[in-house]
Amino acid sequence: MHDQAELAERFDRSRGHLRAVAYRMLGSADEADDAVQETWLRASRADTAAVANMTGWLTTIVGRICLDMLRSRKRRPEDPTDLAGLEPSLVPRDPADPEDEAVLADSVGLALLVVLDALGPAERVAFVLHDLFAVPFAEIAEIVGRSPATTKKLASRARGRVHGTAAVPAADLARQRKVVDAFLAASRAGDLDGLLAVLAPDVVRRAAPAVPGGEAAELRGARRLAEETLTNTARARFARPVLVDGALGVAVAPRGRLLLVLALTIEGDRIAAIDVISAPDRLRELRLSLPRTGE
Repeated sequence: MHDQAELAERFDRSRGHLRAVAYRMLGSADEADDAVQETWLRASRADTAAVANMTGWLTTIVGRICLDMLRSRKRRPEDPTDLAGLEPSLVPRDPADPEDEAVLADSVGLALLVVLDALGPAERVAFVLHDLFAVPFAEIAEIVGRSPATTKKLASRARGRVHGTAAVPAADLARQRKVVDAFLAASRAGDLDGLLAVLAPDVVRRAAPAVPGGEAAELRGARRLAEETLTNTARARFARPVLVDGALGVAVAPRGRLLLVLALTIEGDRIAAIDVISAPDRLRELRLSLPRTGE
């Protein structure tokens, strides 16, 4: 067995990797830190004399811990995201740790975290470990308790859900993506003219049930919608393009936690309708995926 000082040194060299793995599996910085700490506790009690690949061995341990945490999470209700978390001044920041959860989520990809959260625990573990960290299926199989062949199918199914399939041809999706990107850029910048340029004159925004905060259930007209959008520039920081049931839309996810989805109707080079979906039961029914690179 390695002595504790040597083991601690080798563990510290792998800590950043382990936290990255745990965060992508769990989508929570606090839970990722808990998983890494539990990994150390288990490793420190184990016989490591025969361990040739310390990082690989530790990755297996943290994978098992994350799988247990994901399964436990599925058995308990999720707390709704607090709207106050949308305000930049209220996003918690620890000055001693510049890589706070908001920064960490953005670096991983808010849209990816949202899509990963829709996967089952075993699917998520298989996809994250294989597709994001190149862990062999044989090793992942030991973590999820399946055969390598079944584990490969889990990852393949997860991959299909993550990347999805657009309901329109690639050329149309690329054109729509430019419209959505322009809409989000103008929303973040508070650019009224930019918003008017991408909103159809008779655009309608529908919200059923109404979006928390007192917004009307339905609002019509480009200028009225643009002016309303300008009041939500903080929220736009957390908005990213996603496929919503195969059509291009927007997910708003502060720190990677899905708050609401904008289902868009795009006609030509303008947005003709926006359906705001915020009810938890409706959000769970949506099939969210990532637009493929280049689309």
